[in-house]
Amino acid sequence: MTYSLLTVGSIAPEAMAPALAGCFGVPVGDVDAADPDGDPDARNWDAPVSCEHRAVFGDVSWSLDIYVDESVPDRPLESDLAVRFARVTGVTVLFPASEAPPSAYWVATPEGLLTRARLELSDDEPHRYAVTAVEAPVARLPRATVTRFAEIVREQRPGTPLADAFAASVQRMREAAPESQRSALDDRTGSPVWSAKDCLVAWERGIVQMESGWAPSGWYPAELYRERLQARDALADIGSCLPGDVALLLGDTLERLDRRFAEATEEDVTGILHKELSGDSSPDQVPSGWWWYRRPDPVPWEQA
Repeated sequence: MTYSLLTVGSIAPEAMAPALAGCFGVPVGDVDAADPDGDPDARNWDAPVSCEHRAVFGDVSWSLDIYVDESVPDRPLESDLAVRFARVTGVTVLFPASEAPPSAYWVATPEGLLTRARLELSDDEPHRYAVTAVEAPVARLPRATVTRFAEIVREQRPGTPLADAFAASVQRMREAAPESQRSALDDRTGSPVWSAKDCLVAWERGIVQMESGWAPSGWYPAELYRERLQARDALADIGSCLPGDVALLLGDTLERLDRRFAEATEEDVTGILHKELSGDSSPDQVPSGWWWYRRPDPVPWEQA
């Protein structure tokens, strides 16, 4: 198993092996911590835990590439290792997040805080790392802006079984249809079928995230919530452009999803949410679907 850690603050190279030994529950002699450009004859190539450390610049001091052999019984998740290493060494530790943006990282502090961070790498030589933002204050990163990361929420893609089932059913219809009727079931980008599939995924994702309490981030950007409602607007209009069987299938799928949306929201009696989300829309463009007049409680972009 491999791990990639970055440390904020200095740690002596000779302290790395004892720290990692404590993190993995192995003797210090089972850890090889070394400079990859150092003397290869001084390495313990048989060590079940190896760590190559490189000095880096900017807000971080060390880059650690760690490999742990299967013979080590305790091989924690990268997040757990970061928390352990931070606690043992007294330094703040960063590790990459699973989302697509290369700047997406997590930061673990010696006090036990685990929060998201945005890590930027300069173009100049030598490269310098800068932690430009965090989702919670980190004492050792005083220059980082405290903010939420909307781009991370956008990258979260919960399962959409109903939308997937719709897409699979349409594909079966297309395969079974006579050649003369297949063009109406074409799902190339921009086609009615493609638009229905795309908007249905967006609508179901929003509902799934609402039902989960907006996990895993615990909040949701207003702009993304508005886009989910706009996807539902598109679905309301697209049925007339679809073949009859597909339109019926879409209607059935929407009925099930709409019921879940209604159960997860409450009536927006005052219309405040509708006004907030429709914003500067001209009078003839103000959305009117019933889904615009229901609200989650609490509103997810206002949560702490």
